[in-house]
Amino acid sequence: MISIAGIIGAGLFIGSANAIAATGPAAVLSYILTGALVLLVMRMLGEMAVASPDSGSFSTYAARAIGPWAGFSIGWLYWWFWVLIIPVEAIAGADILHQWLPSIPSWVLAFVIMIALASTNLLSVKNFGEFEFWFALIKVLAIIAFIVACMMALSGFWPFAEGSKVDPVPIFSNFMPNGISAVLGGILITMFSFFGAEVVTIAAGETDNPRDKIRKATNLVVYRISLFYILSISLIVSIVGYNDPRLLEVGSFQRTLEILQLPEAKLIVDIVVLVAVTSCMNSGLYTASRMIYSLSTRGDAPAAIRRVSSKGVPYAAVLASTLAGFAGCLVNYLMPGQVFAFLLSTTGAIALVVYLVIAVSQLRSRYLAERAGIELSFKMWLFPWLTWLVIALILVVLGYMAIADGYRYQLALTCSVIGVILFMAALRGRQHN
Repeated sequence: MISIAGIIGAGLFIGSANAIAATGPAAVLSYILTGALVLLVMRMLGEMAVASPDSGSFSTYAARAIGPWAGFSIGWLYWWFWVLIIPVEAIAGADILHQWLPSIPSWVLAFVIMIALASTNLLSVKNFGEFEFWFALIKVLAIIAFIVACMMALSGFWPFAEGSKVDPVPIFSNFMPNGISAVLGGILITMFSFFGAEVVTIAAGETDNPRDKIRKATNLVVYRISLFYILSISLIVSIVGYNDPRLLEVGSFQRTLEILQLPEAKLIVDIVVLVAVTSCMNSGLYTASRMIYSLSTRGDAPAAIRRVSSKGVPYAAVLASTLAGFAGCLVNYLMPGQVFAFLLSTTGAIALVVYLVIAVSQLRSRYLAERAGIELSFKMWLFPWLTWLVIALILVVLGYMAIADGYRYQLALTCSVIGVILFMAALRGRQHN
């Protein structure tokens, strides 16, 4: 449920409108390809995590399989991603609350959300887990209710529409209006939505019987998320035209419910999105804090960050990640639309880079395990062919980013951040030598 909480955020309820508008009904293909990619990456990560559970997850595995510089770099890159996403989610939640409480400035509400969720992370891991469980459950039930409503409307059993039925959009007459390149571009949009499934291997390190938990979660969570995403998006493109002018204005879920003539559609979606963004932000804060804590225990981050409370909470890591999130909020409100938008653009290709490192780490780890005669209890399918397929697909999408005008800037900024981190890794290596 923690993994589901981290992956189902505003990207599905609102951001999916961007993928549909840019790709057309073929956005379903983008979600299928992305879901398949994430499924394979999670299987690879699951293989390494079951063999050696660790809260540093793929950062630790990269350090072992590729080299300390790789673990250092991917760990800091991942932390950078989440500490920028934390304020994004807080700001989105604050904007919704501001509509209901217009007398309170948005920036105050954003800081209140961050303080409240940082507190849940500081209390105990158990409290955080229960909080995420219920919030994830609300999101899952909301998506199930949405899917049922859409199916009822399309089959003629929807009480709010005229004639109890909504006429489906003829999606196959113009399935791919912007060509195959738009489908590749759609993968980049949908990848941002799916990113977060790997949280399960980080959280499992703080549970009983982590190997069993990782095995079960890896087998189930991606299937379920793919079902939620792919089925809900398929229903949306069957009801809402990709060129509907209100699609980008209000988001895909709200526009669908408007066409279904559901009373108070905006209020319902706002409540669900508020739950989604706060839950996703809380999950992001947990993930960022565990990653920087793991970096600290390996000597890749300041030693002070490895401090743990009597309840086992790495409070220094939580506070460091929260302060970074506060800084992002502050920059956004002091210089709206300038510096923070620039910083956020640096995360454009991070998901692909993380998945690429996971694939390379698994490739190297399996070869090392086989050479040592270690029998793994949880394995990647069709090794090494599917691993190489994932690597090739990620390189193709990164290559598309390099030539596409709309994504070249993001790739360049992500590469600049990677360059800075690699420089830091080189300095660290010299100090240790």
